[in-house]
Amino acid sequence: MDKDILSQEEIDMLLKGDDESLEGEVITDIEKDAIGEIGNISMGTAATTLSTLLNRKVIITTPKVQVTTAGELSHEYPIPFVAVDVRYKEGFEGSNILIIKVDDVKIITDIMMGKDEDEIDVNRELTDMDLSAISEVMNQMMGSSATSLSEIFLKKIDIEPPKSYNITFSEGRKKLDILKSSDPIIKVSFKMEVEDLIDSEIMQLIPVDFGQEMVESLIGDSEEEVASTEAVHMMEEKGVGVQREMDMAPSGVKRQKTPTVDNKFEKMEDEHVIVRKPQFEAFDSSVDVSYNESIDLISDIPVELTVELGRAMKKISEILEYGPGTVIELDKLVGEPLDIYANGKFIAKGEVVVIDDNFGIRITDINNNYSG
Repeated sequence: MDKDILSQEEIDMLLKGDDESLEGEVITDIEKDAIGEIGNISMGTAATTLSTLLNRKVIITTPKVQVTTAGELSHEYPIPFVAVDVRYKEGFEGSNILIIKVDDVKIITDIMMGKDEDEIDVNRELTDMDLSAISEVMNQMMGSSATSLSEIFLKKIDIEPPKSYNITFSEGRKKLDILKSSDPIIKVSFKMEVEDLIDSEIMQLIPVDFGQEMVESLIGDSEEEVASTEAVHMMEEKGVGVQREMDMAPSGVKRQKTPTVDNKFEKMEDEHVIVRKPQFEAFDSSVDVSYNESIDLISDIPVELTVELGRAMKKISEILEYGPGTVIELDKLVGEPLDIYANGKFIAKGEVVVIDDNFGIRITDINNNYSG
């Protein structure tokens, strides 16, 4: 009787074999690796954004790519979760779903609300504020992810504002387009850690055709370029002229080739570059240049003249004792010439004179060292 019962290891091996068979039929190993690399770069940027939003250290590990179905997910994850629907509006046509645990959403919301670690409550009910907060978080994360993808695919990629749902997979099969069909789905799993607060897993569900479209955009051009290069060599051997600058795609649309690094270096080697030392004008000998221009242009500019009677240096304690009638002794002697300043610059010396009822100053010496 015991011989007819399969052990747990045998059951696991059978299940694993089915998964690998399904993956082999739906996506190739190259497509699987490419999707994993795209997810790795995408979530790496998203982790940096989440770290900035939460002001916490965030680690998202290397993804694990599997092929599954909505039915299998319903049996594997019966408990409710938060699904964030992310749709692309430019660059790609399609959508993908991010699956996050309910408790993780509560923790992220509480952190964004400024709560301390001891104030975080995962036992409370999930509210609309939680869904709104995680939608905004995912909007920021996937927005930065789209920017990274734009650099990879060399085209602008943008998303629509994400929508969040608190549902189970069974309920999601009625609301979310990806889960409505029984077709295979690409599941990309990431382990996410937020310091000591979150040690969990998030999932990204991608339709197979959408995943293959991204892979085709990533590696399709490289394969076409290799095939085109081989065709060019064959045509050259037969004596047929070929225009290298433009490549004709199967659809009949001309596409500009992207030059490779090797082509750039070959182009640089073909060009003859002339190198020579620069020649500069000598400035060793100075020439005195005088200009007999009229100063009428600046003759109307006002200049403030100031006459300094003298100076004295006192301590703050002495100044605080000053009052009406206090006499301050200056450093000038009686009859000693006074200093004359033009806009704060010393220009001459002079002596005090009385003109009618006003004081004046008669210039006695000009400062010939004045240089403006």
